[in-house]
Amino acid sequence: MLNIDLNCDLGESFGNYVIGNDEKVLDYVTSANIACGFHAGDPVVMERTVKMAIKKGVAIGAHPGYPDLMGFGRRNMNISNEEARAYMIYQIGALKTFVEGYGGKLQHVKPHGALYNAAAKDYELAKTLARAVYDIDKNLIFMGLSNSEMIRAAENVGLRVANEVFADRAYNNDGSLVSRKREGAVIHDTEICVSRAINIIKNAAVKAIDGTDIQIKANSICVHGDNSMAVEFTKNLREKLCEKGVRFKALRNVV
Repeated sequence: MLNIDLNCDLGESFGNYVIGNDEKVLDYVTSANIACGFHAGDPVVMERTVKMAIKKGVAIGAHPGYPDLMGFGRRNMNISNEEARAYMIYQIGALKTFVEGYGGKLQHVKPHGALYNAAAKDYELAKTLARAVYDIDKNLIFMGLSNSEMIRAAENVGLRVANEVFADRAYNNDGSLVSRKREGAVIHDTEICVSRAINIIKNAAVKAIDGTDIQIKANSICVHGDNSMAVEFTKNLREKLCEKGVRFKALRNVV
């Protein structure tokens, strides 16, 4: 039996803007990465999403990003490591308080979007983010792109790490994610996603966008909740992977 975590980025509505169908997606994932108000989300949405996740027994992680609501945190920002540390502590601290206020315990931290992609390649930035997490709670799990600088930095800081993979995203041959600006960066065919996920889980490998095979380790599979097909896609992916002998568990029971 193969054990894996299934995570989704949630709580990304804010103000009058509704993004995704968090309540239904929570029926199929084992861990939720909840936006902390910088790239998406707001205090009301954060609290509501935390309550739903706890009610449904889904483990909770903080999903901090750049302060960029207009760009959904997917635009690069030239910030200092001092700023990056402060942004992490501010966002994680806010979500952690909501979680503990409802009797829960924060499980992990996963940076968002452009911050995630930057830290995957920049060891010093990754170490800054990991150190901020450690200083908040050394028992938190740091989730990052599989085999990236985030994983190496978090391990060196002394954190438990989770190698994250993407069933619905294309990879470059260096293990990084293909830019969303490029055609084919996001894969919408469930059958293809299932096939890729099985190959990653069983063989620790994935085919890059140029056709080369690259090695990749998987502790958690990410599905995206910010589109109209998120519920159906997540449900189908989980069901089909279960048929292949995959067992889903919260991240803390995988790493």
